[in-house]
Amino acid sequence: MFDINGLLETTRTDLVDFQKPYAHKHAPTRDFIAAIESIKPTTVIGVSTIGGAFTQNVVESLSRINQRPVILALSNPTDHAECTAEQAYTWSKGKAIYAAGVQFAPVHLNGQTFLPGQANNFYIFPAIGMAIFATQASRVTDEMFIEAARAVADQVPSDLLNQGLIYPLQSNILETEIQTAARVTKLVFDSGLARVPRPPDMVSFIREHVYKPAYATQTVEKSKPATTVA
Repeated sequence: MFDINGLLETTRTDLVDFQKPYAHKHAPTRDFIAAIESIKPTTVIGVSTIGGAFTQNVVESLSRINQRPVILALSNPTDHAECTAEQAYTWSKGKAIYAAGVQFAPVHLNGQTFLPGQANNFYIFPAIGMAIFATQASRVTDEMFIEAARAVADQVPSDLLNQGLIYPLQSNILETEIQTAARVTKLVFDSGLARVPRPPDMVSFIREHVYKPAYATQTVEKSKPATTVA
């Protein structure tokens, strides 16, 4: 981890309690690129809210180390993103696997179209919530979130993966949530945490719990005008 004062490492005396578990033995440095060259990460995750923190030199350094560098510029709004999709793909010469905290338009580069994803919590939290609600789970575990993440990833078809997309299309978000919730529901039952009978089919079970915004048509008869007697 890297903050405003540099790499989190064990010789630093300014770290607060929640930072200390992430401080590993390493030479002190305030140079982000030097840290990349030394540690050789496969992925950089930006949550700094500092727009442009992933400079061209950062992306090029990461690209020299990795055949497919993963760049997650998660700060929002748009002007706070550590780099744009176009910058990530251009500076990496199309090698980057990119997602942001906001939605960027497709990028066209050297005859190829790249589809940047949006790392949004609506892929996970509604599915987790539905699985917990449907199963009346007695406890929420880390494994539920891991299974949900895997379920989301499994729903990206190969043709979209080839275009760099690492999240399912948002246009089909309800079905994505149902399939993800079904996977988490199975885990809840397998873990013995459910407080309802196990259904024969997890997907059908979740569909039964989905709210459907359908309203019955109501017909109201017009009242007859009152008769006045003089």
